[in-house]
Formats: sequence, C-alpha cells, structure tokens
Amino acid sequence: MATVYYTAASLDGFVVDTDDSLDWLTSRAIDQAGPFGYDEFIAAVGAVVMGASTYEWIVRNQPGEWMYSQPAWVLTHRPEIVAPDHPVRTFAGDAAGLHPTLVEAAAGKDVWVIGGGEAAAQFVAAGLVDEMIVSYAPCSLGAGARVLPLRSEWALVESGVNGDFVCARWRRAA
Repeated sequence: MATVYYTAASLDGFVVDTDDSLDWLTSRAIDQAGPFGYDEFIAAVGAVVMGASTYEWIVRNQPGEWMYSQPAWVLTHRPEIVAPDHPVRTFAGDAAGLHPTLVEAAAGKDVWVIGGGEAAAQFVAAGLVDEMIVSYAPCSLGAGARVLPLRSEWALVESGVNGDFVCARWRRAA
C-alpha cells in the first residue's frame, strides 16, 4: 500500500494551462496498457482523493456517470459542488486528517492523489506521498497550475517511454 500522486505534466511542470485545459495532454499518443499506463495503475488503487479544482474539471469535461469505482473524496469547503449522483465524499480539513480514512477505505491497495498540484502539495507537505508518477508531454505551456507547487526532494527509481510521453516514478527522498 502506498499513497501515490499519479499525474501528467508539460515539460515546464504544469498540469493544466492558463485556460484550465488539458487539450495539450489529451491530443498525445499513450498506450493505457503500456509502461506507466493507466490500466495497471488503476487496478492497484483502492481509494482516490482530489482537490475541488480537479473535481470541477471532471464535472465540466466528463459529465455523466462517476468514473471511479473506488471510494472518492474531494478536498473542499464547498460540499455543494458535488453532483447529487456522484458517490463522492467531501472533506474540509487538512490532508493529514483525511489520510487515515483514505488508507482504511483503500483496504490494502494504493491511495491515488488525483489531479493538480495544490491538493498533492498538501499531502506532500504532510509527508504522506510515497511515490509520484509523472508522464511528461513533449510541450511547454509557459504558465498554468504547477505539478507540485512546493519544494520537495525525490529520488528517481524508474523511467520509461510510453507513446509521446517520458514517464518517471519518483520516491520521496529520505
């Protein structure tokens, strides 16, 4: 069991551009069953957590049924943002206060910190993220939301290529 920040980023370290768009990401080739692919990753996930911005992006850009079968939480002080048909819980405290609940809900599987850097930064700052897996797209955005907007130290443990992406698995440095 690990808490994993699994995301994609531009070469200059942004997860979304200034228009809150992922077009730069979704237009690229990647094999979901390939190295660092989503299929293998999601099979090991037992619970998911994201920030309000990520949740709102999902609602705007992928409307309809909730896409995750795992128990899910949104870090927010605005519980009204959750769609009535989404089986999503909200949490208004800090990441450290929620983490034991996430681990219990994951039932021995991994906890996935989804999306942008602000929510991930809370977990990293509390020393709760064990691994960070980033798929780097072959573009720069110049501005947007940072992949991880705080100083932290990581050790590269594995890397590879999947389609248009260079992928890297990092572990928190001791």
